[in-house]
Amino acid sequence: MIVRIMGEGQWKLADSHFAELNVLDEELLGEMDGGDEAGFRRTLHALLDKVRLLGEPLPDEALEPSELILPAPDASLDEVREMLTDDGLIPG
Repeated sequence: MIVRIMGEGQWKLADSHFAELNVLDEELLGEMDGGDEAGFRRTLHALLDKVRLLGEPLPDEALEPSELILPAPDASLDEVREMLTDDGLIPG
């Protein structure tokens, strides 16, 4: 699976990591629903850090189609809300 972090680049992740990312996505949705700005920020960074840790960065010149697009680390709660599907950031 190819994951893009807006403003940073792309990472290639094994599909086996999908469930682990989905747990953080569910947590992020709960914090957004509850208006927990601090929790939202913490979980967004945890999600992005997990992608960076588990994934292999693609070269900057590579432009692969991304199966998953995640917000930039400094994205606001409202910006992330606009990116959501019915399943969250990570369709599931």
